[in-house]
Amino acid sequence: MATDTRDRIVDAARDVLLADGYAGLSTRRVAERADVPLSQIHYHFGGRQGLVLALLARENERRVTRQTRMYAEDAPLHVRYEQACDFLDDDLASGYVRVLQEMVAAGWSDPEVSEQVTALLSAWFDLLGRVVAESGVDVGTSDPLRSEDIAMLVGMAFLGGETLLLLGDRWPDQVRVALRRVGDLIRAFERP
Repeated sequence: MATDTRDRIVDAARDVLLADGYAGLSTRRVAERADVPLSQIHYHFGGRQGLVLALLARENERRVTRQTRMYAEDAPLHVRYEQACDFLDDDLASGYVRVLQEMVAAGWSDPEVSEQVTALLSAWFDLLGRVVAESGVDVGTSDPLRSEDIAMLVGMAFLGGETLLLLGDRWPDQVRVALRRVGDLIRAFERP
């Protein structure tokens, strides 16, 4: 029962956050949407910030699990990377990208939020680092990039691309094309 209530509250928070943004998120509105007393939000999450962080953690875990399964498939790295690009539209539509970006922004002025968001993002960079290290991709420079460098660059490209996509209609095609071209670079550096 408590898990059902908690899940209903998190689902309602996602809906309200998508409609109103982090700054406009009201725990009262979340409670109404979840059809629970306001005290349940404070009981389960301690307040608004804890609620949104729980939402982000749940959505992040789902996506990291999905990506981990996808990257574990037996396919060339560039093919798996292209699948990751395909997931971007799903992540935008689900609201995950918006929640993540809202919490990144909140973390700029709140050290507790910053610490938790950084921990969640670390799961992505760790996954990317393992994938690159296991792939055998060789960038062929005299001072080779380490797998964690490549992972950081790819992760930053996605985070920046997501930011631009959320800002509006100016760059969506350019962002998607640029992210796909990273796949072309991966293909070029893959060992036969």
